[in-house]
Amino acid sequence: MTRLTLFATAGCHLCEQAHALIEPHLGGPVGTTPTLEIVDIAESTILTDRYGILIPVLRNEDSGVELNWPFRTEDVGKIL
Repeated sequence: MTRLTLFATAGCHLCEQAHALIEPHLGGPVGTTPTLEIVDIAESTILTDRYGILIPVLRNEDSGVELNWPFRTEDVGKIL
């Protein structure tokens, strides 16, 4: 099972758009479906410094591959 992290923050309309692009990839049989954790970068100075002007950023935790915005649903499929 692939573990994904979406680095985002509250009130970010681009983050909401990114989440909508990711959601279609989250359906499927239990155990084979990617999991998604949404991390609010505002809760960490380190994450704010790293991702503050880049969010939303999607990371595949298993491979370490990151997608910076803008990305498409096809791009999400490629990192799975």
